[in-house]
Amino acid sequence: MALAHGATTVKMHHGHRGANHPVKNHDQKNVEITVQNHGYVVQNKSISKNISVTHSSLFDNTIAGIKIENKPFFSVQYHPEASPGPHDSRYLFKKFIESIKNCAKKK
Repeated sequence: MALAHGATTVKMHHGHRGANHPVKNHDQKNVEITVQNHGYVVQNKSISKNISVTHSSLFDNTIAGIKIENKPFFSVQYHPEASPGPHDSRYLFKKFIESIKNCAKKK
C-alpha cells in the first residue's frame, strides 16, 4: 500500500522475525505485542502527506502500520492473525469489517 502511494522500501540488514515484537499504536497510545516475518521496511522519509504512520516498532522505530487519509485504507506490517500468539491486534479485524460495512452503505 505504501508503494502504491509513492513511498519507498528498503531491505533491512536483519528482518523482523518471530513473536514478541513490541509495536506502538499511535492512534490508541498503547503497545501491542506482535508476530512478524518481513525483511523490508517502508522508509520514513518517503511517506507522503496523505499517509499517516499508525504503528511503529519499539525495537528500531521502523514503520509497522499506516493509513491513507480520507480513504478507508489501512495496513500493518505484522501478523494480527497469529495464533498461537499474542492477540493484541484483534481489533484490526473489527475495524476492517466496519470499513466494509461503511463502504457498502455509501453505495
